[in-house]
This record gives sequence, structure tokens and C-alpha cells, in this order.
Amino acid sequence: MIDHDRLHDIVAQAGAMALARWPGHGHALKVWEKVPGSPVCEADIAVDTFLKRELGALLPSAGWLSEETVDHPERLARGLCWLVDPIDGTRDFVRGRAGWSVSVALVSEGRPLIGALSAPARGEYWSAIAGQGAIRNGFKLVASRRAQLSGSRVPADSLARVDADLVTVEKPNSIALRIAMVGANEADLLATIRWGFEWDIAAATLIAREAGAAVSDVFGQPIAFNKRDPRAFGLLVTAPAIHAAAVERLADRAAKSV
Repeated sequence: MIDHDRLHDIVAQAGAMALARWPGHGHALKVWEKVPGSPVCEADIAVDTFLKRELGALLPSAGWLSEETVDHPERLARGLCWLVDPIDGTRDFVRGRAGWSVSVALVSEGRPLIGALSAPARGEYWSAIAGQGAIRNGFKLVASRRAQLSGSRVPADSLARVDADLVTVEKPNSIALRIAMVGANEADLLATIRWGFEWDIAAATLIAREAGAAVSDVFGQPIAFNKRDPRAFGLLVTAPAIHAAAVERLADRAAKSV
């Protein structure tokens, strides 16, 4: 159905395009706010334009949903749709930190078929194909197999007092990279209790799931993609054995926040 080598080249090239504008290498960057507290930069727009052109040529039948492109409802009538965040983790990007990635997923009937993350500032390329596993830099990923919730590693700056039995680990600004960390056994639990967007999570949730992680919304229910309203409330990615305990722990907080 698709030339996977060409897809890899496109996503890697998008990562290289972003890296060439990254302040972490000393490049000056034009930055503004779409809305207060939501930064966007010239690299976001350049990468988005490149991906829309190249992915559109790769698979003309697919629709398009991206953080930096005005949404068009015609995507809903197509069987396939690209979900793209040209730079996930823009805050880290504009600050010259390495915790950002280019995120690309191909979705069919609400489920990701292909996911790819290019994180060139970290020297990483992640990918997954539904039913075929997940890899990073050519090596197969095996997700966390932690059996107890207490002591679980969480990519976070800090934790609520009620979660003091958990352990913080590195937190890249990119939510996609934090999700993928569970798939790489670098974290045991990633949870959000807020509204987010499908383009942030589609590729990474496939990578985590194909590595063996449990993936759901914060209430433990499946997540659908390419919906009319491309938002999702809450995300939970865990080692399989602790998923039910994590849902139970977060249930009250999630119910109060939705």
C-alpha cells in the first residue's frame, strides 16, 4: 500500500529540516504565540508545509490533519488520514532543548496503521507498523513489564502528593516522546488528565502498543482517531500489569476534570 522506505526518508528529512533551524545549534528563530501560552515558530510551519506536500504525493488518497494546518472536514470521508505534528514539544525546541520530535501517523478507520517519530536532536528515529512491532534506531522495542504500580517510573517534573510512591524520570516536552518511553522500557507509566489533540499522540501510541504497552484513555477505554472533533480527553500508557491499578488511581481525578 505504501513505500515504507520513502516514508522513512520523508520523516527523517523533516527532522533534519527542523534540526537545521534548532536554536540548540545556535540558529536564530522567529517565534510567536498562536494563543497565549501556545508557542509556534517558523520551523513548525516549514516542516508542516514539507510534510503536507511529500506525504500527499506519497499517498494522494489520504486525508490530512495537522496541528499547523487549518482542519478541513473532507478528511472524514477518506478511509485513510495522515495525523501530523510537525514539531511536538515546541517549548523545548525554541529553548534549544532536545525533547522534541516530528510526529507522523497514518490512520485507518480510527486506528493508527503506521507511526514514526524523528527526534534528531536526541539521535533517535522511532517507528511502528500495526501488527509488526516497534523499533528505535533499528532495534526492536520491548515495553516495560513492571508488575506493581508503586515505584513506577513516570516522565514528570514533579508528582502530586498522592503519587509520592512513584518515581520521576526525564521528561521531554514532547508528549510523543514521553509515550514512547514506556514502549522503550524507560518509563512504566504516562498519564494525562486534560484535553489534548490526536496529532500529538497517534504515532507514539502505536509505537508503545506495538512494543507491548497498554494504551487507553484515562478511563481505560480505547482511543479513536480522525474524529470530527480531533481532541481526546486523558491518556494512559503503562506496563500492561499495572494498567488497571493506574485507571483506578486516576478515576476520581479524571472524573472531576473532564
